[in-house]
Amino acid sequence: MHTTYRRCRAFVRRHPYWADGVLAVVLYVITILWPISNQHPEEWSDLDPSLVLMIAGIPVFAPLAWRRRYPVGVLIVSALGTLGFMMVGPVRGPILLGSGIAVYTVSSAVERRLALTIGAITVLILGGTSMRLSVEAWDEPVNAIAFVWTALAIAVGEAVRNRRAFVAAIEERARRAEHTREEEARRRVAEERMRIARELHDIVGHHIALINVQAGVASHLLTSSPDQAREALAHVREAGRSALAELSATVTVLRQGDEAEDAPHEPTPGLDRLPELLESFDRAGLRVSRLDEGQPRSLPATVDLTAYRVVQESLTNVRKHAGTSAARLHLAYRRDLLHIEVEDDGPGPGEPGPGTGHGLIGMRERAASVGGSFLAGPGPAGGFRVSVDLPLPRAAVGRRAANGAGPVDAAQPKPSPAAHGAK
Repeated sequence: MHTTYRRCRAFVRRHPYWADGVLAVVLYVITILWPISNQHPEEWSDLDPSLVLMIAGIPVFAPLAWRRRYPVGVLIVSALGTLGFMMVGPVRGPILLGSGIAVYTVSSAVERRLALTIGAITVLILGGTSMRLSVEAWDEPVNAIAFVWTALAIAVGEAVRNRRAFVAAIEERARRAEHTREEEARRRVAEERMRIARELHDIVGHHIALINVQAGVASHLLTSSPDQAREALAHVREAGRSALAELSATVTVLRQGDEAEDAPHEPTPGLDRLPELLESFDRAGLRVSRLDEGQPRSLPATVDLTAYRVVQESLTNVRKHAGTSAARLHLAYRRDLLHIEVEDDGPGPGEPGPGTGHGLIGMRERAASVGGSFLAGPGPAGGFRVSVDLPLPRAAVGRRAANGAGPVDAAQPKPSPAAHGAK
């Protein structure tokens, strides 16, 4: 039974006009076969009931085949046919089925205000005519049939309209939710690609820069100072080993995905490894003077990693582009932020180097990812300065104990796109 019903619904959806045509024929046949010739014969005068039904049924039911395309027009024709039949025959009976289907279609398909207006007019016309021409007294309950039938058709049509609107709203909400999920997935993929790109740039860029410097030293001293050349090559080997270790850690994190809940979600070097980092730059010929202000304290993992990468990339840029062998690093642990400043006094390259500029972009993105700010530009006494402020959560703020260093000037220079363009 259920399968037959589904097949009928599928046929109606595929062939709506054929279905409406079949409905019109079925209603027409039911009307002309309905036994009404013996009911109130005085209503028929000298007319043949069967002939009247056959003729009047054509304008009442035939237009129903086009009710979906012209709902209002079909209702007008069907209602006029019904009124014509009421003039010469019974004012009730299956003839009301045609106008009922037509008014239902208008109520379910036309704009609501217009549909209710047309429906109310139809109810008044058909119900009033039926009551006026009825052989019973006007206050007999039977005279309410035309009113009730037409009003019921309007109510059913309105219910169908509401259901369609509800289903459409649910489907639209589902489509929007699916679209939002897809957009969120694409956004997360893009963010993950950017994060991986920053990690690879910072890891590879730093170590390759050191390897390049030490390899140049080794090449220069290979014949004149073999011992120093071997020491430089040892530094190259150590830098390569460190690069491979960090790349291996990155690949391990990417392979783990969400399999282990307690697994690290990204390589996590922090400021506790600054001495090793500064020592590696010192071996490469860049002397870094470090100044700490405030009481060092434990930092959130994301802020700690961001601070380390900012220092690493800033010093790498100094070594590659500044044309100097000295740089200054200032770390200030303030009440609710960590201030990082890396500055050099180098003249910088005369022309932009072969860099892509991804270093500065990566530092800016890293700072923004934890809610911080990033500024880069010429220093007050020449050279180049990178200044980053990383916010600290209130829970991480402890008692400050300054170590005697002077306060850091909060005013930052405006970045200059001409300075160190290759950074």
